[in-house]
Amino acid sequence: MATEKRYKSFHYSNNLVWDAARRGRTSAPGKPDIEIGSPPEFKGEAGVWAPEEMLVAALNACMMLTFVAFAQGKKLAFIAYESAAEGLLENVDGKYRIVEVSVQPIVVLSSEADIAAARTIMADVKANCFISNSITADVKLAPQFKLASDVAT
Repeated sequence: MATEKRYKSFHYSNNLVWDAARRGRTSAPGKPDIEIGSPPEFKGEAGVWAPEEMLVAALNACMMLTFVAFAQGKKLAFIAYESAAEGLLENVDGKYRIVEVSVQPIVVLSSEADIAAARTIMADVKANCFISNSITADVKLAPQFKLASDVAT
């Protein structure tokens, strides 16, 4: 009789306090507060994180951390990881939503063999990133792999 694998569940909490106008502070236990607000295009102020940016940042971070976890599991040492991400907010059927997020990581490695291993790992990142699995936006992952010997210091 096969036993079904049981997975743990996790809870994450967040608090939010409105300050003024279209601005507030978000916090979580043991972490610094983050000022958040509407972006300027929605009558907010520049200089604070907007929810739209936080969603894109969460996906970008999740992709990186998924890659790092898989690389560590495969004992792949990489020299650097840097990533840019951009989300597209559009009005769809009268409601704004993030419809696409493009993530462009650059991974620096020491050998061609490491690049091949990193490509294999990266092929599984999008399907295993829990943020990409949690949103309806089209997620596009376009990684670049470079050799450390080719990267200017």
